[in-house]
Amino acid sequence: MSYSYNKLWKLLIDKNMLKKDLMAQTKITSSTIAKMGRGEAVSLEVLGRICEKFDCNIGDLVDFVHDNGEKE
Repeated sequence: MSYSYNKLWKLLIDKNMLKKDLMAQTKITSSTIAKMGRGEAVSLEVLGRICEKFDCNIGDLVDFVHDNGEKE
């Protein structure tokens, strides 16, 4: 079971932001960004802070990926 944060990475590109900018503005650690880069789970609090920053919902940032590779 893994997660795809591709929507978040695209949002950063659209907003002309770097990951380090996101980290600074939402107080997310580099280890959390690394976990997201590997498709691992992060806390809802982290996702909530990102949603607050971009005025969006969690589904706008992340997809659940089934073991067979299908996104949900």
